[in-house]
Amino acid sequence: LPQYTRGTVAAFAPFDARADAEALRKAMKGIGTDEETVLTILTTRNNAQRQEIASAFKTLFGRDLVDDLKSELTGKFETLMVSLMRPAYIFDAHALKHAIKGAGTNEKVLTEILASRTPAEVQNIKQVYQQEYEADLEDKITGETSGHFQRLLVVLLQANRDPDAGVDEALVEQDAQVLFRAGELKWGTDEEKFITILGTRSISHLRRVFDKYMTISGFQIEETIDRETSGDLEKLLLAVVKCIRSVPAYFAETLYYSMKGAGTDDDTLIRVMVSRSEIDLLDIRREFRKNFAKSLYQMIQKDTSGDYRKALLLLCGGNDD
Repeated sequence: LPQYTRGTVAAFAPFDARADAEALRKAMKGIGTDEETVLTILTTRNNAQRQEIASAFKTLFGRDLVDDLKSELTGKFETLMVSLMRPAYIFDAHALKHAIKGAGTNEKVLTEILASRTPAEVQNIKQVYQQEYEADLEDKITGETSGHFQRLLVVLLQANRDPDAGVDEALVEQDAQVLFRAGELKWGTDEEKFITILGTRSISHLRRVFDKYMTISGFQIEETIDRETSGDLEKLLLAVVKCIRSVPAYFAETLYYSMKGAGTDDDTLIRVMVSRSEIDLLDIRREFRKNFAKSLYQMIQKDTSGDYRKALLLLCGGNDD
């Protein structure tokens, strides 16, 4: 998988896994927990280093670090610390597993992950899912979803999007016309055309298609999707379009809406902050500041509290005034 460099969390140096393990044990031993030490260590080491700390912790004390965190911490702060300890390679597979288990499916999680991950990342998620859970991710998803929403998820799960190559203007024109005829010009919508084109064409091709679509129809493609589709399919199509335009902008918006208004969607806030912290959180912060007239840091500060807030602000890594 590619090496990302736009994260807020990088390898800590000089790093000493045993010293960190000892500091964490001391912070959680006896009566009361020193949360500050726990959150400072776990948010300033990268995921690979956190795994080394867990291994040192077991070696030194015969204890499982994650179990200790679960027994010593509570609430959203506990969820955040445990999420930071999840090995990076399994993070998405684990999130999907929990989105499709038990009563009701969490469509929001399926949408967010499958719309935003690269084909290489999706292939990796499928392999890890099979290894860890001895189950086929596609079977699990098709068992819990239906209709056009299911079909677009299956297309995305194939991870066969065309690679970015030279853009053919004639094909751009053709796809834009097909989408126009399938949406605005049709009584009822031909969703399949949207699914095939948005799910399989290359990113650079689709960006040109969106421009051409605007020229032909007078509408942004998002406006048409909003008017012509509804429910889970609409949300997934919009997520795909937004990720094709800009993955960091998509996540900036996702974070914004996780905190906007009454109540916070902490699951989404935690998932995005943790999963993007070593990938593109710096770019997400920049998009956030540009699009929402305040910084991500300011919004987290206003919307959360306590150790949970301290940890999220450390992950955020700075303010963009």
